Amino acid sequence: MDKIIFRIRKELKQKSDPRIKKRTQRFFKEKIKTYGVKTPTVREISRKYFREVKNLAKKRIFSLCEELLKSGYNEEIAIALDWVYRIKKQITESDFPVFERWLKKYIVNWGTCDDFSTHALGYFLFQYPEFLKKTEVWTRSKSRWLRRASAVSLIYSLRRGRALEQVFHIADILLEDKDDLVRKGYGWMLKEASNIYRQEVFEYVMRNKDKMSRAALRYAIEKMPGEMKRRAMRGEKNQPD
Repeated sequence: MDKIIFRIRKELKQKSDPRIKKRTQRFFKEKIKTYGVKTPTVREISRKYFREVKNLAKKRIFSLCEELLKSGYNEEIAIALDWVYRIKKQITESDFPVFERWLKKYIVNWGTCDDFSTHALGYFLFQYPEFLKKTEVWTRSKSRWLRRASAVSLIYSLRRGRALEQVFHIADILLEDKDDLVRKGYGWMLKEASNIYRQEVFEYVMRNKDKMSRAALRYAIEKMPGEMKRRAMRGEKNQPD
């Protein structure tokens, strides 16, 4: 084991708290691996140790990140994803297979899925939108995390005024997905789109509200004015949460 990985794990164990561990589990339906370290503390640890690796070659940093990802611990995964995002300017098209493999192999809950999707993966798709066709394939995956990522990974681009057409395309595919976390994922994506494209998202919701779950609908219209919300919710016939 690399010495820096050993030191990170040692510090995480030292700062673990059974109460935080128990509280964190409540946010997830599936069993998670966690030391029970507060998020601000994890970020502080990540920053501290990144100073020691930031001048290493990208390949070496990726190798360290994979070692952290392999552990399955939420805190270690968070550090790995933070480091990748910190070197985002070194990311190139050749990194897509690595990112896709990480997503398939190491992302096992909504927290790590969203962290990866809205940061390093989202940045990648913003820089290389030609890969959107490849992420569209994820909408047909058996993995709820790949399907959720196909939507949530567009949020980075949306916040910068891009990818609206792809957003509606992905929402169309996931519209009646059976998984609540996937539905909430595309609902969140639509909510982010509404910050810039309010009318377009509203019209989309009005066309499709009878097919959307209540959760997805309410996510999508959350930031809209009261009158738009009332119209969207009027005569609600959409699916259960």
